[in-house]
Amino acid sequence: MEEKENSGEQADQSSASRKKCLIDLAKYVIEPNILKLIPKTVALKFTVLPLYLNGQVLFIAMDDPKNITAIDEVRKVTKIHAIIPLYSSKEDILSAIDRHYGLQQKVQDIVVEIQKERLEKTGEEDEASAPDLVAMAEQAPVIKLVNHVIMRAIQEKCSDIHFEPDEKVLRVRCRQDGIMQENYVFQKQLESAILARIKITAGMDIAEKRKPQDGRIKFRLESKQIDIRVSSLPTLYGENIVMRLLDKTSVMKDLGSLGMEAVVLEKFNKLIHYPYGIILVTGPTGSGKSTTLYAGIGAINDVEMNIVTVEDPIEYNLDLIRQTQVNPKVGLTFASGLRAILRQDPDVIMVGEIRDPETAEIASQAALTGHLVLSTLHTNDACGAVTRLADMGIQPFLIASSVIGVLAQRLVRRICENCKEPVTVPPALLKELEIEDVDTVFYAGKGCDRCKQMKYAGRTTIHEIMVMTEEMRELIVKRASQADLFALAKKQGMKALRESGLSKARLGLTTLEEVLKVTGKN
Repeated sequence: MEEKENSGEQADQSSASRKKCLIDLAKYVIEPNILKLIPKTVALKFTVLPLYLNGQVLFIAMDDPKNITAIDEVRKVTKIHAIIPLYSSKEDILSAIDRHYGLQQKVQDIVVEIQKERLEKTGEEDEASAPDLVAMAEQAPVIKLVNHVIMRAIQEKCSDIHFEPDEKVLRVRCRQDGIMQENYVFQKQLESAILARIKITAGMDIAEKRKPQDGRIKFRLESKQIDIRVSSLPTLYGENIVMRLLDKTSVMKDLGSLGMEAVVLEKFNKLIHYPYGIILVTGPTGSGKSTTLYAGIGAINDVEMNIVTVEDPIEYNLDLIRQTQVNPKVGLTFASGLRAILRQDPDVIMVGEIRDPETAEIASQAALTGHLVLSTLHTNDACGAVTRLADMGIQPFLIASSVIGVLAQRLVRRICENCKEPVTVPPALLKELEIEDVDTVFYAGKGCDRCKQMKYAGRTTIHEIMVMTEEMRELIVKRASQADLFALAKKQGMKALRESGLSKARLGLTTLEEVLKVTGKN
């Protein structure tokens, strides 16, 4: 009796262990060249799915990782000796086989359809007329293919999709966590149909291929509403199309979720509650400046406040806030929009970006006349914002009087928690980062199936915040150098971007290499 009970307990433990090791196939983007390693008939017969290659090792999903016969068959068809099986349920594997191999079949269907339309003759593509392009773009396989690419990019939390025509192929690369990755390589003859489909959906002129165009797509995936900005650019081998994915649910965050250190959060929160002055958020494109601005005005949004914005584009619709979209075609620029907003009795104004002297001048005057102005600038650090405004022609006394604080930020990749491990840091790197405590423990990712061997998963922010003081204003009026401003800010307690990054690295959130990468070599 006891033996049966022990046997039952062991079976339960085995079952629990298998559930614990279960991999989520929905998170995998399997490249076409990997799928070609195992024919669909073999995949269905043995319930296996190729996932990825790591050097000369092939990782596959199986519902029974102990099935030696299946593994031997995989070795035979792939000619790869090192096979590592990962456990997944039979239902999930069959669903993934249908999804991934089905896509490959659709690609072949598209080729057949294009060939029927005789768009390719003797290996050279003829120029298709606009009606032909529309007909191709409306084919069900083309629609499914484009939708699939977009859906997978959204699921993988990519920020951009690049459709890049080469001489012989159409390459599709996606930017995930700030890094470009190749996701698909399609035959050249699919190019016209795929790009036409995108342009039609984005409301662009499919007949115009000689000049750049912009368009927009609204895409819904389950409960998510995704705005997609589409840009085309004529290149040597065809139109290059880039899609920027704007997930509104990821844009609108509260200040506490932005990854700010406690001191930075306290100072920034104090700044946005000032009655007047300019607050600037600086950093390169794609550093999360807009998200920080939205979080800032979201924190002070109240029925007693009149908050008005001028943006390009409007990335998130906010209750109680009047938002204006820049439209240069009708003369609505940041400067003209800001000038009009001042006649709307605002308390708080958000300007998407200060790009020119006119906008900077109007923003400064608005701050001096009792308005709180939030905006962004493209500078490398907080002190650089002062220099940038001076370069635009703004008088030093006006900068000193209007600017109350500058927040500089960067995005750094987070170490994958599933494969994070302590690492030995090269002495040269410690010296470059001026780290004297050689006993400090730092971490890095090893690479696993959850992060697709990327070693990172997701991103967090690093910041430096410069709050204007009387000493700082005196230096600005005297036209002090950026180095002098930085030295004073440090003396007054500002933690530099690199220091913020090192703090995150010591906590095991990111790597030293990542900190060095985003904060420069100086």
